[in-house]
Amino acid sequence: MRTNADTTEEAREESHAGTDQSVRAQQALLERPELSIRTRIIVVFVVIFVLCSGSTVAAVFFLSAFEEKIGFLETAGAYSFDVEEARRNEKNYFLYGTGLPEALASAKLARTRLERSADQMRSVEGVQGFSAMEASLGRYVSLLESLATADANDDTARKRELEVNLRTEGAQIITEAQEMIDRERVAVSAMLHTSMVGAVAFLALMLLVVVLFGGFVVRAVLRPLDRFMDYVTRIGAGNYEPIRPARRYRDEFSRLAFAFNRMLGEILTRQEQLVQSGKMAAVGTLTSGIAHELNNPLNNIGLTTEALLEDFESYTDEERRRMLDQIYTQVERAGSTVKNLLDFTRKDRSAFTALDVAEVAASAGRLAGNEALLAGVVWKWDLDGELPRIRGNPHDLQQVFLNLFLNAIQAMPEGGDLGVRARLDSEGFVRVDVTDTGVGIQAEHLDEIFDPFFTTKQLGEGTGLGLSVSHGIIEKHGGRIVVESEPGHGTTFSVYLPTTEVR
Repeated sequence: MRTNADTTEEAREESHAGTDQSVRAQQALLERPELSIRTRIIVVFVVIFVLCSGSTVAAVFFLSAFEEKIGFLETAGAYSFDVEEARRNEKNYFLYGTGLPEALASAKLARTRLERSADQMRSVEGVQGFSAMEASLGRYVSLLESLATADANDDTARKRELEVNLRTEGAQIITEAQEMIDRERVAVSAMLHTSMVGAVAFLALMLLVVVLFGGFVVRAVLRPLDRFMDYVTRIGAGNYEPIRPARRYRDEFSRLAFAFNRMLGEILTRQEQLVQSGKMAAVGTLTSGIAHELNNPLNNIGLTTEALLEDFESYTDEERRRMLDQIYTQVERAGSTVKNLLDFTRKDRSAFTALDVAEVAASAGRLAGNEALLAGVVWKWDLDGELPRIRGNPHDLQQVFLNLFLNAIQAMPEGGDLGVRARLDSEGFVRVDVTDTGVGIQAEHLDEIFDPFFTTKQLGEGTGLGLSVSHGIIEKHGGRIVVESEPGHGTTFSVYLPTTEVR
């Protein structure tokens, strides 16, 4: 069954393997034409501006036409009023014998209005319709003038004839005026209806544009922002897998992804340099112990060789063989120390392998053995021999345990006990506790001890890199490292590493 350790290792291997693939994908993307978000937003706003400008121009033309219609209705109303006033005075004349001059004046005023609005009325009524109206009004005015002449001559028969004709022509011009007003009112109503339909259509169009623009903003801006927030969270958690292009074209977020990948490359490089710096800092701390570890076998080799050279002839073959065996043993001892040191300090980017945490901790203990001896520290080993294996980098984990051992030794300047206990916990993690009986850590410093370059040691005694590097290595392995401490009563660092087995 797959475990979180397998997943962590696969993600780490894919991170390195996917870098070249990501670079190739980005190079291919760089060859495609750029369609920036800025350009697309500008295009959208240009479209909106054109729509708004078009609607504004259309509204101006509509209002101008509507104003002309309202003006024409006012003129037509005045013309109709003058005609009706002439008819009213005409009827008063035939009934009461008064009002003829007023009727003639109103009819002439109507003719004047008709002449002043000739062009506008022709556009509404047409040339033939306007001509008919003009002819009807002209005949009506002529009949009124004839009536005035007949009244002056007291020609009764002529008056009766004119009365019949006036009624006919008056009714005609009243009908024409009313029909003109009715047609114009229908036209105005049609314009208002058209304007309402146009307004609703424009509102629907703008709503569509807003929806499309909102969808574009979500797709082009908000979703990439959410995606990059996930990237930042992932990077903050220690996953430096390159960001692969998510678009078929280049835009600002594509360039941001390129910048992120360059940053990730720099982070990985700096992380490797930091790990190596941590190793060299640990080697500096181990110097005295390593010197002691090498000096003892070299002294033994020198003394045995000197004795062998001085009294070579007096020794038997068996004694000479025994002395040579002693020299060989000391050479192997020194060589093993140098080999362990070289293995520890070399740069290593090998893939994770299945390994025994107890063996890794023991190898780190051997490196720190002489340092503990010189400080009067006694080892207390309690390693479960039946622990499940984990997947990890042995050199990186060796560095973690060496850092913890050295910190524990330095926390016990007067000597003490250094306990190393490895067990399988209830959550399925291999737990390794490194416990010392030293000075402990102040409570206000517990939240800072894993920060880079934070240290409570005196100048020259430490760089503050060890625990920070160890914390990063354990997170890379999918585990965690926690600390418990009480000033004056020692400290316990607990390392949790996921197993490759399910129990």
